[in-house]
Amino acid sequence: MTQRALISVSDKTGVAEFGRELAARGWEILSTGGTLAALRAAGVPATAVSDVTGFPEILDGRVKTLHPAIHGGILARREPGHLAELEAHGIGPIDLVCVNLYPFRETVARGAAFGEAVDQIDIGGPAMLRAAAKNHAAVLVLVDPADYPLALAGEVSPAERRRLAAKAFRHTADYDAAIAGYLTGEEGGQFPERLPLALSRVAEVRYGENPHQPGAIYRREGERGPVLDARLLSGKPMSFNNYADADSAWALAAELGGQEQGAVCVAVKHGNPCGVAVAGTVAEAWERARDADTLSVFGGVVAVSRPVDLVAAQAMRGTFLEVLVAPDVTPEAAAWFAAKKPDLRVLVATPDMAPGPLDLRPIAGGFAVQGRDARVWDDLCPEVVTTRPPSEEEWPDLRFAWAVVKHARSNAVALARGGVTVGLGAGAVSRIWAAERAVANAGERARGAVLASEAFFPFDDVVRLAAGAGVTAILQPGGAKRDPEVIAAANELGLSMVLTGSRHFRH
Repeated sequence: MTQRALISVSDKTGVAEFGRELAARGWEILSTGGTLAALRAAGVPATAVSDVTGFPEILDGRVKTLHPAIHGGILARREPGHLAELEAHGIGPIDLVCVNLYPFRETVARGAAFGEAVDQIDIGGPAMLRAAAKNHAAVLVLVDPADYPLALAGEVSPAERRRLAAKAFRHTADYDAAIAGYLTGEEGGQFPERLPLALSRVAEVRYGENPHQPGAIYRREGERGPVLDARLLSGKPMSFNNYADADSAWALAAELGGQEQGAVCVAVKHGNPCGVAVAGTVAEAWERARDADTLSVFGGVVAVSRPVDLVAAQAMRGTFLEVLVAPDVTPEAAAWFAAKKPDLRVLVATPDMAPGPLDLRPIAGGFAVQGRDARVWDDLCPEVVTTRPPSEEEWPDLRFAWAVVKHARSNAVALARGGVTVGLGAGAVSRIWAAERAVANAGERARGAVLASEAFFPFDDVVRLAAGAGVTAILQPGGAKRDPEVIAAANELGLSMVLTGSRHFRH
């Protein structure tokens, strides 16, 4: 009996060659619309599905494969009862289904109008794929041109058929998730009752946070990321922790890069900033960030807001780093890194790719979901609540320290002076401990510095600690019951205090 293949694809990569090879092996090929035209134009003999169904394509092509002559041929088990039933109705079995779906996601990505996007929701394609995948013991199902050679290589094992069936169901599941997400967005509902979570693997890593944990990196359907989609210019493959730290470092560098006039350098260790600085050049910003905490920066991840030139690259000569993320790297700098720091992972990020609006945090059995903390300084209404307002020198440092502490793990306190962090305390279980760590980290550099906290002060102890260390101005959200006592302490000690009215916990 002649084998039959149904080919109807949006992605026509390699389809003419695939169809030609099947035809050369004696397969009968059924096809529709644009795929039929492409096959015939390439000299591949193909039969229109409408000739098989005896019914023309209708409704501008919306209905063409939804017919028993097609789905019966796909779904029939290869057993006497089903085969006899097909014969009684004049239906021939279909042994291969090669389908990929209308470009819905691509249509949405280019900003198409709602009606055009809806027109790109495929109906017949998913139905055929699901039918073929269900009957994969008898029907080979292909959604990916990369699998065409497998179909031509000879007998496909039951295990491979099952793998291809699973791939087809993932293909339709991701497609449905993209549609559901789009329609949910159109309705304006940020947190629907069901939130489809379609993930596609983009990188394999040797292990997770620790060697005994397997790990991989996935992309959420429809989203891109500046680090996730970065180009690796040189160095070793990225690790699980490298991705996490590089993403944190770039997020802060990008935010500060949008508010500072100079070049920004952010050094991150274990998810927390350990040295942050702004300067006239990348080389100077790096040196200031490095000197902010020379101990912690060793083995850290660094992100910069401006392209790295040879001078900046050579400035990093004496420090061991895991990752460098930049918006660009000059050819001379790239060559120097490859020759002098071959293990350093040098990434060129994609600055124009903003993260999606939802922040997902895994918990046992599910996710905690929230809107991303995208509030920037210009969205705040800072209020000076002390007798003395910040000086012209203190204001930019307060703004700088606020961005830094926003990207540190709570509880967090940052000290800054002259566009560089001089002391950081992050991930502490009490605010006074976070402040004590920051002050201890700063030492004598605390004198004349400003202090920022990502959450309010429940007591005036941080104010008194900061004043004793020589801090001159404080920025915090406010909103505590004892705000009057905290403000009174700042006035008593001659400090300036600014309330932002916006908390920035980060767990």
